[in-house]
Amino acid sequence: MGYYVKVETDVDIYIEDINWRGSKTILFLHGWPANHKMFEYQFNLLPKLGFRCIGMDQRGFGQSSKPWSGYDYDRLADDVRGVVDALNLQNITLAGHSTGGAIAIRYMARHHGYGVSKLALLAAAAPSVIQRPYFPYGLPKEEVDKIIQGTYNDRPNMLQGFGDIFFFQYVTKPFSDWFFQLGLQAASWSTAAIANTWLNEERLFHDLGKIKVPTLILHGIHDKVCHFPLAEAQRQGITNSMLVPFANSGHALFWEEREKFNKELAQFIG
Repeated sequence: MGYYVKVETDVDIYIEDINWRGSKTILFLHGWPANHKMFEYQFNLLPKLGFRCIGMDQRGFGQSSKPWSGYDYDRLADDVRGVVDALNLQNITLAGHSTGGAIAIRYMARHHGYGVSKLALLAAAAPSVIQRPYFPYGLPKEEVDKIIQGTYNDRPNMLQGFGDIFFFQYVTKPFSDWFFQLGLQAASWSTAAIANTWLNEERLFHDLGKIKVPTLILHGIHDKVCHFPLAEAQRQGITNSMLVPFANSGHALFWEEREKFNKELAQFIG
């Protein structure tokens, strides 16, 4: 079931609500530059186990509105709150991949985890995507600059190159093309704006300490986008958290080791 939730006067967020009668709810936040469809291999299985799976497209991505502004983590976290309120969600698991994981962390800090009983961070882009003097584990700033310039000058080529580092395991040409199309469904300005957000303002070190719910951290050890030490920093910064490494995955652990991924997530939620 697909529908829209209005979070601002001119911004509607697209929702895919699967098995809405399920006994336990997972709200999925996708990573950059994709949309909710990246969780196809979770939506195929988890509803069979009784879970209600809700995928939302962030503003600027997928089928959601594509406004010019609102791509900082505060506003994106507020969009999540708008969805939680509109759907009257309670005792849910909030699951975020990559940038979606960063948004989930900001939601937990900014909105005090409202409606969330468990948190799942999936190759999360936190506490910092880029290298900083006090945190040398992220991407070089120059790599993100290249992504931004590539977005403005040749977005299809940039997306193709990003797809090449996204996966550790072999992917077929049709699968690569499908993933590429997910990125093209975003607006170019929102694609660049999120990358600028990584560079210019977003650091989540203090947010980690504000998370009070049980937290599952799933992360591929071969991740070339959000390096594995980010997961270790999340584990150290979040009380009552558990880190599960994925030995045969890059950034796409949700697909590369989908059986293990789905099993770990289902067992965590219980």
